[in-house]
Amino acid sequence: MYVYGRNVLKEILNTDYQVKQVYFTNSKKVDKEVEKLIKKVKEKNISFSFVDNNLLKKLSNSENHQGVITDIGKEFDYKYMDVLDDIKDPYILILDQVQDPHNFGAMVRSAAAAGVDAIIIPSDNSSGVTPTVIKVSAGQIFRIPIIQVTNISRTIKKLKEKNIWVYGADMNGTQYHKVDMTGGFALVMGNEGSGIRQKVKENCDGIISIQMSNDVESLNVSVSAGIIMFEARKQRIKE
Repeated sequence: MYVYGRNVLKEILNTDYQVKQVYFTNSKKVDKEVEKLIKKVKEKNISFSFVDNNLLKKLSNSENHQGVITDIGKEFDYKYMDVLDDIKDPYILILDQVQDPHNFGAMVRSAAAAGVDAIIIPSDNSSGVTPTVIKVSAGQIFRIPIIQVTNISRTIKKLKEKNIWVYGADMNGTQYHKVDMTGGFALVMGNEGSGIRQKVKENCDGIISIQMSNDVESLNVSVSAGIIMFEARKQRIKE
């Protein structure tokens, strides 16, 4: 998978994520930011080469490659549920069939900023990790474990067995700031059009909502997720 952009590579280099190859522009107009990236790639003994901008455009399918493309291999490195085992009172984001990669990427970026420990997504009928998701997340996706599961409802049941409270975001529910988000806490966000599936909703401990003005019925899922995630962060910092 080819991912593009300077921030993406910068974030990858701050982790232990395995990189197959990095491609830099061979343009003579290389600025100091790219020079720093080249230096760090050398320090980490990552294979790299200089290529012309036409190849960068072809590999990234974009004009906005910023002179940097990273090959992270065939597939994204999804994690397993056991990454949560050693985390006391984990803070989790669950995405129930979110299909727009821009929404997924935006939520990943917000989740990283809000201190989320892991993100859980279903393997079917959902956006997986794509170059677009990685780009929109500004590379933050490499800082948070992304766990892919076959059944969200069953996963929620397992989380509840570990004393993790699971709340779904929907139009009709308790005002989000009135819910205790300290301790083990998981937030479920649903599909852009249909929201959280009924069976998934039934497995949640509760439903929370954002009170709105001016007869606005709903917000973009990534905006709603950001609002609630930062409420959780505020509560957890106080704790």
